[in-house]
Amino acid sequence: MSTEQVGSGDEQAQRLARLLRLPERREPAVAEVATWVGLGIIEGRLSPGQDLNTVELARRFKSSRTPIREALMVLEQEGLVEIKARRRPRVATFSLDEVRQMYAVRQHLLSLVARLIVEHATDDQLAELRDDVEAMNAVAAKGDTDGYFWKHVAWQEKLTEYSGNPTLKGIMDTLALRTLILRRLSLHAPTSLAESIRWQEQIQDAFEARDAELAGLLLARTARAALRSIEQAHADGELRWPEHAGA
Repeated sequence: MSTEQVGSGDEQAQRLARLLRLPERREPAVAEVATWVGLGIIEGRLSPGQDLNTVELARRFKSSRTPIREALMVLEQEGLVEIKARRRPRVATFSLDEVRQMYAVRQHLLSLVARLIVEHATDDQLAELRDDVEAMNAVAAKGDTDGYFWKHVAWQEKLTEYSGNPTLKGIMDTLALRTLILRRLSLHAPTSLAESIRWQEQIQDAFEARDAELAGLLLARTARAALRSIEQAHADGELRWPEHAGA
């Protein structure tokens, strides 16, 4: 594990904390540990199947093991960590069949999100989304896959917010935590970054044209394409995870 702890002002940590609903928790130590471990999983510092040593984590964060265990339970509830009796907690693993199931659900939910955005988003909100797409474009032009990844996360957070349906947002946020790990796999596939930004432009155009059907089809297509990239890169059925850029 890296010795660097997540700073309170770190934008990525704050975004993950929101997805985990950590601001609702009263114990700061739980939030700190859950954020650090969660980011490590999403960014690839902690590999699928890797043991999570509660004694080591307690020493790192200078705490008792109680908040460590609670933090790992939070991550287990969101599908990022596996906890089994008489075994060390470990980073969750996914089979290709499980990945297909997650993306099948995500595809239909994204279509609904897009349609609701067309119906409910204000012109100012659509302008914000356009700014986000342009920011993603600028990062992609530099070949910064990790930078693009986090801007894409922020963009999709706004999509669920601007859909105007809190229940749908809650479902999407929970699913997002699992697919964030898988999203790194699809973005590291050949040509995926260029293809992704091109499609964001098309989706934004459909939003601004207030074309609900087209927007729904295009946003759902991104989920199908992400799954296809993963399947093509891991045709033998074994998921191999890209290394963290800072490793």
